Amino acid sequence: MNVPFLNLAAQYEALKSEILPAVEKTLAGGHYILGPNVVAFEQELAAYVGTKFALGVNSGSDALTLALRALGVGPGDEVITTPFTYIAPAESVVQMGAKLVFADIDPETFTLDPAEVARRITPRTKAIIPVHLFGQAAPLDALAKLAGPKGIHLVEDCAQAIGATKDGKRVGGFGAIGCFSFYPTKNLGADGDGGAIVTNDETLAKKLKMLRVHGIERRYFHDLHGFNSRLDELQAAILRVKLPHLDRWNARRAEIAGKFIAGLKDLPLELPVTAPGNGHVYHVFHVLADRRDDLQKHLADRGVPTLIYYPQPLHLQKCYADQGWKAGDYPIAEETSRRILPLPMYPELTDPHVDHVIATIRSFYGK
Repeated sequence: MNVPFLNLAAQYEALKSEILPAVEKTLAGGHYILGPNVVAFEQELAAYVGTKFALGVNSGSDALTLALRALGVGPGDEVITTPFTYIAPAESVVQMGAKLVFADIDPETFTLDPAEVARRITPRTKAIIPVHLFGQAAPLDALAKLAGPKGIHLVEDCAQAIGATKDGKRVGGFGAIGCFSFYPTKNLGADGDGGAIVTNDETLAKKLKMLRVHGIERRYFHDLHGFNSRLDELQAAILRVKLPHLDRWNARRAEIAGKFIAGLKDLPLELPVTAPGNGHVYHVFHVLADRRDDLQKHLADRGVPTLIYYPQPLHLQKCYADQGWKAGDYPIAEETSRRILPLPMYPELTDPHVDHVIATIRSFYGK
C-alpha cells in the first residue's frame, strides 16, 4: 500500500461542485482585487476566530511583516520568537530592521518556553511572536504575563493552527495581532497563496488596511510607506467555500491523531502532548524517535513517505551565520530537529492508510 503524505486533489474532488461555481461567479463578476468575496471572507473569518476585524493579505509571511510594521517595530527594537519553526516569523523581524532574538522551546509542545523568553526580555524588547506550532496554542497566558506589564506586544503566528483553542477560545485574538496562512497545505488552505491578519484594535485594523495597499486610505494619496499585499479575490471565493468545512476537517485530524496515539503508545517513541486547556487541530502529527533516519527509511521502503519539520533550527541556518549563533545555544530545539518525524496527516487520510502507517512503524520495532 502507498500512503500519500498529502493529497490536496482529494479535497478538491470532494468540494468541486461548490468551488467551480464560486470561481465562475467571481470571474463573471469582473471584480478581481479586493472585491466582495474578500470583504465577505474577512467578515466570516473574524466571526470564526472571534475578533472584531480581519484583513486578507497575500500570505502568512506578509501577515507577520505587516503586523510588525503596524506595531512600529524597527531598528533598535528586539523581537523574541522560536528557532523551531518555519523561517517566516524570523524573516519578518529582520525585514523590519529589528534585532532577532530566539528563545528555546518546551520539550513536549515545541512552543515557546516562557522561562526561556523571560531570560531574553530587555528594555528593547518590542514584541514576542509565539508560534502555535503543529496545531496547538503556545502558552499565551504565561507569555501575556511577561509581556503585558512591560508594554510588549504579542503577535500570534497562527499559520498552523486555525481553529485551535486555548481555554475554549480560538487562537488569533489573544495578542495585539494574529496572523494566518492559507498556503494550500494548511488546515484551511487556498488554491494558491493567501493570508490574513486579525485584531480587536480598530486603530491597528485601519493602519493594516492601509499598509496592505501601498499605505493609502484614498486612491493615489499615500499616508504611509506600505506594501502590495492583498488577498486575491479568487482565493477569497475558494476560502469562503472551505471555511464552513474547517471544523469537520479539524475533527477528522483529531480522530486520526487518536488512532495514531492508540496504535503507537506502547512503542519506544515520544508522541504529541497536548497542553492543559488546549484544543489541538493537528496540522502536523509527529513522533520523536532515537533512530529517526532508520525509521524514516523503513517507512519509505514500505510506501509511507514522511517529511521532517524541521531538519535544522533557525539559529543554525546559513542566512543567520553572521549572528554568531552556534550549536548548543538552543539545545531543546536542536534535539527536537534530530529526532522528529512527522507522519501523513490530512482529513482525507483513510482508516486503511492510518492502519498501514501504524503497522509499518510497529514492524520496525518488531511488534
